[in-house]
Amino acid sequence: MIQFDDFLKVDIRVGTIQDAQDFPEARNPAYKLLIDFGKDIGTKKTSAQITQNYTKEELVGRQVAAVVNFPKKQIGKFMSEVLVLGFPDEDKNVTLIFPSKTIPNGGRLY
Repeated sequence: MIQFDDFLKVDIRVGTIQDAQDFPEARNPAYKLLIDFGKDIGTKKTSAQITQNYTKEELVGRQVAAVVNFPKKQIGKFMSEVLVLGFPDEDKNVTLIFPSKTIPNGGRLY
């Protein structure tokens, strides 16, 4: 069991995907994403193994939830700055978490 203060350490924010590109250097099929988290956090990069459930075109403009306070992670020649969140579907492919209505970018999960 964790304490509520432990939960508060994980900074989960909503952002809007501005760009999605193929990531051919990745070991598993993935996209490079550019996500706008608003003026306080800014625009951050990440990669996501979500090619089975999403096209690049349908990702642009979609809001997603991401952990924004993990250390950066080097993935090949690409530096990932946030962790996009999702659940596995019946085939164990990632299904993104997103709000049911538009939220201002940078809104924190609570």
